[in-house]
Amino acid sequence: MKKINALILLFFTFLSAQSQILDPVKWKTSIEKKSDTEVVLVFDAVIEPEWHMYSQFTPDGGSLPMVFKFKNAKGNYDLIGKTTESPYKKVYSDVFEVDEYLFENKAQFRQVIKVTNPNAKSAQVYVEYQVCKQSCIQQDKTFDIKLPIMAAVKMTDVATPTDTKIDTAAAVITVPDTSATKETVKTDTNTGKPDGKKEEKKGLLTIFVLAFLGGFAALLTPCVFPMIPMTVSFFTKQSKTKAAGIRNSIFYGISIIIIYVALGLIVSAIFGIDSLNALSTNVWFNIIFFVLLLFFAASFLGAFEIVLPNSWANKVDKQADRGGFIGILFMALALAIVSFSCTGPIVGTLIAESSKFGGIGPIIGMLGFSSAIALPFMLFAMFPGWMNSLPKSGGWLNTVKVSLGFLELAFAFKFLSNADLVLQMHLLEREVFLAIWIAVFGAWAVYLFGKISLPHDSPVTNISVGRLFIALFVTAFTFYLVPGMWGAPLKILSGFTPPMTYSESPYGVGYTNNSNTAALTTDLPEHAHIGPNGLIAFNDYEQGLAYAKKVNKPVLLDFTGYACANCRKMEEKVWSTTEIAAILKDQVVLISLYGDDKRDLPAGEQYVSKATGKEITTIGKKWSDFQISRYNINAQPYYIILDAEGKDLNTPVGYTPDADEYKAWLESGISKFGK
Repeated sequence: MKKINALILLFFTFLSAQSQILDPVKWKTSIEKKSDTEVVLVFDAVIEPEWHMYSQFTPDGGSLPMVFKFKNAKGNYDLIGKTTESPYKKVYSDVFEVDEYLFENKAQFRQVIKVTNPNAKSAQVYVEYQVCKQSCIQQDKTFDIKLPIMAAVKMTDVATPTDTKIDTAAAVITVPDTSATKETVKTDTNTGKPDGKKEEKKGLLTIFVLAFLGGFAALLTPCVFPMIPMTVSFFTKQSKTKAAGIRNSIFYGISIIIIYVALGLIVSAIFGIDSLNALSTNVWFNIIFFVLLLFFAASFLGAFEIVLPNSWANKVDKQADRGGFIGILFMALALAIVSFSCTGPIVGTLIAESSKFGGIGPIIGMLGFSSAIALPFMLFAMFPGWMNSLPKSGGWLNTVKVSLGFLELAFAFKFLSNADLVLQMHLLEREVFLAIWIAVFGAWAVYLFGKISLPHDSPVTNISVGRLFIALFVTAFTFYLVPGMWGAPLKILSGFTPPMTYSESPYGVGYTNNSNTAALTTDLPEHAHIGPNGLIAFNDYEQGLAYAKKVNKPVLLDFTGYACANCRKMEEKVWSTTEIAAILKDQVVLISLYGDDKRDLPAGEQYVSKATGKEITTIGKKWSDFQISRYNINAQPYYIILDAEGKDLNTPVGYTPDADEYKAWLESGISKFGK
């Protein structure tokens, strides 16, 4: 009887261990036939409750986006457009300080392909994605989707299941309903921030307000401001009655709005709703806009003028002479063309920023921008007496234009920073970025105080009170940036500056952490680096274990990820406490193994996992496979105390936000070292 009980206990222990391999997403594929040569590959995912999976388009700086790779496309089929996906939710992450795009419960992905090889039997699709709850899991699947015999299959709009081969076991499920869903306001379990449509509306309102301010700034430039009295005077004099003049001026303002909103519609139509956000996070998109904004900034600062061909303006002027509403519409178009040297750079910047909000973003941006320009023309036509209160044109208009040039220059480096973060090249780390912004805003402050002049400036004998106030504000902002070089968080600029971890000195130049972590001047052991909270850390298991044996200390083995939110929470809120920081500094050797490290393994070190049967081609996959093979779990964060020989000293734990509980766990493992 005892033997039977022991066998039963062993059986359930085995089941329990197996259940630790988490696979919260179950997949099913199907095919829709579009034509004799085109089919749609459909990927349906069902996500377990409380888990969420990230979109392909989730912004840089947060969790890792989903990636689709079509491995055997060459010579067999062509991709038509990009992989589209069902609506995602937008949730603010207070850990990464960016909006993240994620799916809960279910998701669908669709890719149209054109079969070029009639003998092609299947489409091999590799999908890599991150799924999180309290732990984060870096997952990948390989699907082998059978293609129909194109000439033999009749066209149908009904999805038919295909035999799907997945490289890890997954239960067959019912295809989830992917009809249009109504988003509700939810709260993310990790961040506590609002979700869904409310957050999206907040983002669009923000872009409208910023665009309106951009339009107001464009209004105060030499290209637009002088046009207000000229245009309003034209309408009031040419109209037979005051009411007609007001009506024509209002239509003129509406025409301005129509022209710029049409530009937003064109941008959205060309790139599409799903592609705009992907474009905004694209490396080449950000580099191109960096160069473009440098070009715009040089123009605003007086190096040259950006003008559209004179022939365009002449043709539009002729149409404006037709009179009536059509003529007024062409007058508005003439204003847009003539003022392009001042409005073009602002419009370009707004379109780039608003594209992050999806297809409707550029439309909302152009609505805000054009409303700010159109409003004065309508108001001054209704109340002509107000024009007496307008300041006269003069050198102050060029001051506004130059000020916009400094802002364009600062924004340019934000786009370059985006590209650098994606590529992880560490060329524009936090200190370098802040140094550039301090130089730009410092030069702007000196300019506003009248200490330097640029090509189109008038001689300055004194500065106005308004200019003085702006100069003081820019100076204060410049001083606000300076402590960021020494570790100040600069919370006002969260999401604009590179994160603290993307830095030459993660805690600022000369900063000493109150957690009593390793001094930044400490000579590092071979293969070690300064890790979270200034701790000495290793990113290779064998190298870290060798050092632990040399100094005769236990190891804290840390399975983590670059895009793991709860890993950062543990480091920032638990590891940073005084008592735990002292333990991590003095009593253990920290080995952090990143499961999402995308660097390729040398060809000779790549292998096929015995535990999962997957190809292990990157450093991250190597450590993830090590975690699965040894501990039968694939979630991060995950912590174990080892002795210098690599043997476990205590029971591993995952996310443990209670500092006292985590401290007790650390001490229980360390106390067994050497016994």
